[in-house]
Amino acid sequence: MRRREVFSEMHTIQMTINGRPWSGAVEDGETLLETIRVRLGLTGTKRGCEVGECGACTVLIDGVPATSCLYLSSLADGKSITTIEGMAVNGRLHPIQQAFVDAGAVQCGFCTPGMILSSYALLQRNPHPTREEIQTALSGNMCRCASYEQITKAVQMAADVLSSLCASQQQN
Repeated sequence: MRRREVFSEMHTIQMTINGRPWSGAVEDGETLLETIRVRLGLTGTKRGCEVGECGACTVLIDGVPATSCLYLSSLADGKSITTIEGMAVNGRLHPIQQAFVDAGAVQCGFCTPGMILSSYALLQRNPHPTREEIQTALSGNMCRCASYEQITKAVQMAADVLSSLCASQQQN
């Protein structure tokens, strides 16, 4: 954690992280990124630019993508937070994660958690996005490897898989 003022106050917060309740003390000015990585040990959320531009620190707060490097932990009190570690289903990759692997959208992997979480939020509100809608939804996430074509393809593949899963569940 970054060095804080000598007289930093502590605040107790309660939140749900990846479906599990968590309660703990956080410092004034402590970001959600710091809480997630340092206090909770969930290192899938990446520390990138620390100014909210790159999207590497993206998490879902009550289902909405947010840059955790700018979000104060004290504001997460009572919220539900999802990190990349919360995406797996019964120990298996979520279909979106699998689509990223299958489409070759995972290169260095630094942007991948934020891209996947932003993709998840998009597909929750729009199960059949156009290419342009995918690009708009992911515009807050930067890929230094320039894998944008593979990432767009991965989201399209995930949309198809999730639609198929939904259709088969409705038939049963």
